[in-house]
Formats: sequence, structure tokens, C-alpha cells
Amino acid sequence: MASSLTQPPPPLPSLHHPIPKSNLTRRSLLLTSTATLSFPTLFSSASPTQPPNPTITDRVFMEFSLCPNYYLPNRTLGDTISTLCSDSTSLGRVIIGLYGNLVPRTVSNFKSLCISASSSNPDSSSYKNTIIHKVFPGQYFLAGHQGRPERGDVRPPNHLPRNTETVDPKAFALTHSRAGVVSLPLSENDDDDEIKLDPEYRNVEFLITTGPGPCPQLDNKNIVFGTVLEGLDVITAIASTQTYQPGERIRQFNDLAEFFGDERAQNARTIWNRPLTTIYISDCGALEVAKPSLTPSLP
Repeated sequence: MASSLTQPPPPLPSLHHPIPKSNLTRRSLLLTSTATLSFPTLFSSASPTQPPNPTITDRVFMEFSLCPNYYLPNRTLGDTISTLCSDSTSLGRVIIGLYGNLVPRTVSNFKSLCISASSSNPDSSSYKNTIIHKVFPGQYFLAGHQGRPERGDVRPPNHLPRNTETVDPKAFALTHSRAGVVSLPLSENDDDDEIKLDPEYRNVEFLITTGPGPCPQLDNKNIVFGTVLEGLDVITAIASTQTYQPGERIRQFNDLAEFFGDERAQNARTIWNRPLTTIYISDCGALEVAKPSLTPSLP
């Protein structure tokens, strides 16, 4: 009896689960420590993407006019826009703000061809007395086509620096989201191949969206470098001009000729969407910017 009273009480049940035997090896510990150290480093070093800087650093103006005589069949060899369009009708002035901080080279080249309109050198390249060669209703119009000045084309500007922004992804940050967006056309550029093959070729075509809606098909393909600040009514007037539109039969023949590699197919398309009334840039130049400012809304 005495011996039973001296026995120790039975152990109480444990309130915790037993810790299982660890199966960690030196390799797993090394991988775990590496992952723990690398993830914080990765996230701490990542910097947020900088938004585009649409500050208007420069302003230019363009005067647009209608010329009723340019396509007359009785033209002489020495006739140019300046001689044929002396009685032209003014459509008005458009003021364009340029994003010099975002795409400085594109802006500089565009501004150079606006300023050279007042140059005393008659052989300088300029947008003055050059035509709007394509109008796509409800979308945009194209200007600045290179070629022969007597035909209303821009003289090839071989003196301009090469535009390296055409291969810079940051230059394509802005979109064609409304009317009045000004951009450098890369996918829509229709300069002649013989001009593009020149080692000194510089693209100076430009397009302006006419609205009323956006043009998402132009995004990520063309460099937006400016916006229309004043004169959207002039842009609307240009967009409403009648253009040459081929019939369905002509389009089918053209597609067939292109399929068989006939070069005449591409040549025939050069007059498609051409305004039936000549619209041209009768004057252009630069305006002073007292203080750079942000645009009212991002294009």
C-alpha cells in the first residue's frame, strides 16, 4: 500500500503538436536564404515608369489655303504654286505646340522646315508652298511629301541631322486619341522609294488627326510630337474636302496587279485620297513661347 502512494502521477497530455523532424538540407537552406535576400532587393531597386512629358516648348504657325488653278491642264513648265495660286482662298491659321522635352530631335527637324520659309535661300527645304497630298476622311491628313518643289513637294532636306528617335521606344509614348494630334508618320509615310534609298534621306512628312474620334491604328507606329492649340476649325475644313476615291472595280484590278508584282499598282495608288481641290501651306514660321506649359489634356 505504501509503495503505491509513492509512485509519480501520470504525465499530462501535451497541448502542442510535436515538432516534426526537419528535412532541410544545406542546399535547401542556401536556396531559401538566397530567395529571401533577392526579392526585397529586386523590388527596392525597381523604379516606377516615368510618365511622358508633354510640355510645350515651341510653337509654330501654318497658314492653309485653297488653290483652284493648280491642276489646270494648261500649265507651263515654269509654273509653281506661288505663280498659279496668287488668287488662292485662305482657310486660316493653325498654331501647333511642340513637345521639345519629349522628342527634341523630331521637334527640331519639324521646326527647321517651318522657319526656313523665311530664309533668303530659295533652294532651302521648307513646308511653305507645299501641298496636303492625302486626306483620309474622319481620320487624318498627310503633308510634307518629298519630291519636286514645282509640284508642291518638299525639297529633300539632306542637311538635317539623323533622327534617332525613330528607334527609341519612349518616343512612341503618346497616342492619337483626339483631333489635332500632330505626329511623324513612319508606317504611313509614302515618300517615293528612290528618295528613301538615299543615304541622306530624312523623313519630314507629318500628319494631323482630324477627328471626330481617335485613331488607335496610328498608335505605337508614329511619333506624336505636337498638338493643335488654335485653328481646329481649319483642320475640320481640310478634312471635309472631297478626295479622289477609286471605284470597287479599280480597287480589285489594283489588288490583282499588286499580287502579280506589277509596280504600276503602287503608282496608281499615289492619287487615291488626294484632295480634288489643292490645299497647300501658304506660309509658316515659329512663334515665341514665353513660358513652357502643359497641354490642357494628353493627346
